[in-house]
Amino acid sequence: MSQKLSEKVALVTGGTSGIGLATAKRFVTEGAYVFITGRRQNELDAAVKEIGKNVTGVQSDASNLADLDRLFATIEQEKGRLDVIFANAGGGGIAPLGSITEEHFDKTFNTNVKGLLFTVQKALPLLSEGASIVLNASTTSIKGTPAFSVYSATKAAVRSFARNWTLDLKERKIRVNSISPGVVPTPGYNLMGLSEEQVQGFVASQVNTIPLGRVGTPDEIAKAVVFLASDDSSFVNGIELFVDGGMAQI
Repeated sequence: MSQKLSEKVALVTGGTSGIGLATAKRFVTEGAYVFITGRRQNELDAAVKEIGKNVTGVQSDASNLADLDRLFATIEQEKGRLDVIFANAGGGGIAPLGSITEEHFDKTFNTNVKGLLFTVQKALPLLSEGASIVLNASTTSIKGTPAFSVYSATKAAVRSFARNWTLDLKERKIRVNSISPGVVPTPGYNLMGLSEEQVQGFVASQVNTIPLGRVGTPDEIAKAVVFLASDDSSFVNGIELFVDGGMAQI
């Protein structure tokens, strides 16, 4: 069986659950050695155990620049280079206009924008020529969602990063693309402050807006990330790939 990422060294931030964990598993299956990050050591250890091989877990908060320095020092020491980055770490919460606090704004932007930016920037010395960077955006980059304006703004920024970094890195032939998942239930939904009942109600309410008539799975997003990370997408650069069952396309 051909392995699309054979001998590649990859980083998946926020790799302990959901889309990040599913992608790390896919990367390993496709022949890559993967570094994953997570803020909580117990969850990180569990994810490493679940992936099983060709993986190193590094405790790291994407918004903490000292953590990022330690992460890339570890990668440099163990592998000496990076061929693929999936900048996936992120999160958000519900806050309608009129109720947005400075704390909510800072926390969301620090992880989703500041953290993503400095993850990529601090990785640059390790990135090989022709490397692939995949940024995790969202359909909220182009669609309005009630009480979700701060999160949505961060994802629009992520989309903009892909366009601009494609030009900044063109001399090194490094491709930068963004992937925008639609409704894909993961543990991150609960971290937004929603109860399990609220999550299920939200998911049910969205199904009718999705032409395929169902929500997505983390593994479906992971397979699309593999495409953008691999040579299968060698002439794909600067795009936003929607993996949303058609939801944002109609």
